[in-house]
Amino acid sequence: MRKNPVALPLLLLLVSGALGIAACSRIGGVEGEAKYPTGMDRAATEGDIYAEPKSIFGDGGLLGSKSKRGDADETSGIGVNAFLWRAALDTVSFMPLASADPFGGVILTDWYAPPENDSERFKLNVFILGKQLRSDAVRVRVFRQVKKGGNWQDEAPGEGTETKLEDTILTRARQLRVAQLN
Repeated sequence: MRKNPVALPLLLLLVSGALGIAACSRIGGVEGEAKYPTGMDRAATEGDIYAEPKSIFGDGGLLGSKSKRGDADETSGIGVNAFLWRAALDTVSFMPLASADPFGGVILTDWYAPPENDSERFKLNVFILGKQLRSDAVRVRVFRQVKKGGNWQDEAPGEGTETKLEDTILTRARQLRVAQLN
């Protein structure tokens, strides 16, 4: 008798699918039936069907609930201050973007050579560090290279360049916030 090589994986797939469907049938529950498996704290949900159940990671689960984290800007859908994020993008818009992560608050640019001086180029890393519109919620790192003998060599950026860019981002963020309030 010849064995079918597809039979065992197919059987395992069908059994796991049936178990998954059987497990899902308990989600809605029957009135009067326990919503959570034995051992979980039901006190948090008694009288409030929208309360979060307790977790082994503490109140609110692994990342915490929004009410416990104190999210300032829940409407933006991003993990950082929306005004700082938009202002940072506006400020570095003349440079090519390598990466932009609104949830982590990181903007990385690619190398940019000013048209008036092609023997020098710059790269920026912008970090939005919080949900508040504050001066310590934005950090800029500037990288500068100068072409010497056909090779690019690292050089220090001008004194105060990073601070000036941070101030420009903060000013733009304040302008965006005022425009939204009006």
